[in-house]
Amino acid sequence: MDELIIFTATRQCPTSRLIFSIFLLRHAGTGTESWVTTNDPSTIWDSPNIQPFFENSTNRDLIAAVGRTAQLHCKVRNLGDRAVSWIRKRDLHILTIGIMTYTNDQRFTAMHMDDTDEWILKIVSVQPRDTGIYECQVSTEPKISQAYRLTVVVSKAKILANSELFFKSGSDINLTCVTQQAPSQPSYIYWYKDGDLINYSQRGGISVLTERHTKTSKLVIARVTPSDSGNYTCSPSNSNSDSVFVHVIKSEHRAAMQHEGAGNLRPLHLWTSGFLVFLTSYHTNPPAASKTLINLIVACLLTLILCAVQR
Repeated sequence: MDELIIFTATRQCPTSRLIFSIFLLRHAGTGTESWVTTNDPSTIWDSPNIQPFFENSTNRDLIAAVGRTAQLHCKVRNLGDRAVSWIRKRDLHILTIGIMTYTNDQRFTAMHMDDTDEWILKIVSVQPRDTGIYECQVSTEPKISQAYRLTVVVSKAKILANSELFFKSGSDINLTCVTQQAPSQPSYIYWYKDGDLINYSQRGGISVLTERHTKTSKLVIARVTPSDSGNYTCSPSNSNSDSVFVHVIKSEHRAAMQHEGAGNLRPLHLWTSGFLVFLTSYHTNPPAASKTLINLIVACLLTLILCAVQR
């Protein structure tokens, strides 16, 4: 805070008594001092002897995720009737002067509340191209400015599993989701199944453990059934979402599929083995090879008949 020391003096004039004050203003931000003489203390802050200065209590190195909102806060003391502007350094484009916007990009706006020293540049739906240096500038002579660095990152969720998962009916689903390159802790991490929120599902057997400080969330679904099959999505408050597809299969159904597949391969195996024997015999003894081919055809026909009877 600035320190204001007041010295009051009285001078008797022939017609009236004049009272005036001498102010010593010590600037907390710069360590400098200013002397001001006035008979109206309310005008002291408008004196040209008191220069504006920046208050360095705000963060000037900001990180924002793509698609989110970034706010650059600039505090100027003793502004008086001067104006505050925001300038994009890479192309020296004047974005705002006061609360007026001077760019066609509607994502940029200026914010200021009366009776405050804070001037805010607000950028909605930030994109990687917004990364760079922005200057808060005051219209003094010479002008003074303060630089702010904005870094835009692609923050995304990652489910630590393959994109397609298979579970046996009656087993448990256990999924872990982490947020990558998130500029801050997420306010929440929600889980969805086929677009429906399941954090507070009435199904039962569902538990969600979210650790904000590590930016992770674990989803556990106990004793799954085929009805639990579907698309599962992890969606943090400050990151892009990630999804996996879960298949829940009955154990006996999988066993039947495996048995049926093995049965279908048996005739094919016989055909392949017999054909190789035929090719070998043909090169060494063509008449015998013809007999081998006939035996091969008969054997395969018998195999097909036996398979049909077994079914």
